[in-house]
Amino acid sequence: MEVRVFDNDVEKALKVLKNKLSKSGLFKELKLRRAYEKPSVKKKRKAIEARRRLLKAQRRRY
Repeated sequence: MEVRVFDNDVEKALKVLKNKLSKSGLFKELKLRRAYEKPSVKKKRKAIEARRRLLKAQRRRY
């Protein structure tokens, strides 16, 4: 991942970088890996996320 700094505006570049990292899901992944997650909980969470993505895609279609 690359973020360019224009006119020594580091603050704006940091903001852009944080936004890109957030959209890529890195912060969410780090939060999940901080503590052990039981396989049953992990399976349930993934099912909920998949359902959420499916519903979001359906809403966009209409």
